[in-house]
Amino acid sequence: MSVLPNAVRRADSVLVSGPPMSGKYELLVHILSAWAERPVMISTGRSAADVREDYERITGRSGDDLIVIDCVSHEQGTEHEDTATTKYVASAGNLTDIGIKFTNVVESSAGIERAIGIHSLSQLLMYWDAERIYQFTRVMAAQCSGEGWPLAAVIGSETHDKQTVHTLHEPFDLVVETRVTDDDRQFRTLDRVGGPSEWTSL
Repeated sequence: MSVLPNAVRRADSVLVSGPPMSGKYELLVHILSAWAERPVMISTGRSAADVREDYERITGRSGDDLIVIDCVSHEQGTEHEDTATTKYVASAGNLTDIGIKFTNVVESSAGIERAIGIHSLSQLLMYWDAERIYQFTRVMAAQCSGEGWPLAAVIGSETHDKQTVHTLHEPFDLVVETRVTDDDRQFRTLDRVGGPSEWTSL
């Protein structure tokens, strides 16, 4: 993909927002790998094994370097015990459990620089209203900030009403929008001061 703009590399928190098939997930993975060598993915839609396979395919780096909080496998009926690099949550709707597992990661990460990804807020909105997910995201952002870890998340811009999407923009320093034009996938940045950047091919 194109080189990530400095606005993304320097941001403390980024929300990737766009329609289906516009490259949101791939962009999130690129952002995490640019931010840290040993990032964390809170996965609400893919198993830990799938996330690691995706990470290797997208970045060319080892999936063993990635910690995954897997919110999928138990809901699909497969039982797993937590390991050092994979934590399992009963379902994506269990925000308390997600928070506990994330705290476990924090406690075992002394001296390690990490970056945190949530894929995706849209999945969480299947279980909770926008206000509850807003509060969850604010807490996550505060925890990450306290550790000096950047946070990125994904939301489907066409999956929810505009008010919901706008509400969930608020906890983030920077919004990255994605779109599909003809056969091209593009992104641009939106900051609170400078307005939108030019569209760039992914």
